[in-house]
Amino acid sequence: MNTAIHEAGPFHQFKARQRDIWGGFGANESFTTVAAGVLVAFARVRAGETVLDVGCGTGVVAVAAARAAAHAKGLDLTPILLERARENALIAGVDIEFTEGDAEALPYADASFDVVLSQFGHMFAPRPEVATAEMLRVLKPGGRIAFTTWPPEHVMGQFFTLIGRNMPAPPSGAPVPAPPVLWGDPGIVRERLGDRVFDLRFGRSTMDIPALSANHAQLAFESSFGPLKMLLASLEQNQPERAASVRAEIVHLVNENMEGSVLRQIYLMSCATKNAW
Repeated sequence: MNTAIHEAGPFHQFKARQRDIWGGFGANESFTTVAAGVLVAFARVRAGETVLDVGCGTGVVAVAAARAAAHAKGLDLTPILLERARENALIAGVDIEFTEGDAEALPYADASFDVVLSQFGHMFAPRPEVATAEMLRVLKPGGRIAFTTWPPEHVMGQFFTLIGRNMPAPPSGAPVPAPPVLWGDPGIVRERLGDRVFDLRFGRSTMDIPALSANHAQLAFESSFGPLKMLLASLEQNQPERAASVRAEIVHLVNENMEGSVLRQIYLMSCATKNAW
C-alpha cells in the first residue's frame, strides 16, 4: 500500500495508477520550465514568502519560486519525478523540501503558506472540490492561490478530451473522476473557488513545443503522457485498429496546431487571494 495516498476510499486505485503512469513526464521538463517562471511571476511571488507547489512533478515551479528567494516546498504522487525534482533543486543551489503525497490530503497544517501554486498538477485530482478545499486550507488568509491549466477549446484540452473519450467505461458503480480540462474554463474556476477568494484574475500564455512533424509530436506524447501511454497499451492488446485510430487523431490534431516546426499550446493562468473569513 502506498502510504502517500491518504485516501483509501473510492479513488484509491485511481490514484495508485496516477502515481505510476506519470513516471515519464520528466521528458517535458524543458518546456514546463519556461511556463514555471511565468506562473511564479503571475502569482507575484516575493522574497521570503512560503510557497507550496502542488503536483510539482520535476519541481520546476518550486525551483523557480526558490530562485525568487521564496521558501518553497513541493508535493507529488510520483516518486521518480520527485527524485528528479530533488536533483533539479541541488543543481540550482536552492533548498526545497519535496514530499510524496496526495493533492486531496495535503500533509501540511492549516494556513501554512503565503502562496499555493500548481502547474498542470492539481487538475488531475479526481475530486476538484476536495483538492480545492485542501489547497485553500493550507493557504493563509490573504495568501494567493495560482495555477496553470489547459483550456478545453485549445490543442491540449482537445488532446485530453480525446484520451477521455477513448478510455474504457468504468465498471458499473465505480466512481468517475472529473475531467481535468474543466479546470481550463474560467467560469468553472470561478465557480470552484467561489466566495472563498477575491481578486480573481486570469491570464493566458503559450508553451511552444518544437517538433519535426506531427508524427514526431505524437510519439513524444505517447512516451511521456501517462494516460495516453496506458490507453494505447490497453488498446493494442484487444483493439489494435482503435489504437491506430487514436494515434491518427492525435497526428491530425497536432497538424492543425503546428506553425512550421512548433506546436503552440495555449494555457490558462488563474490567480486569486484567499478571504480572511
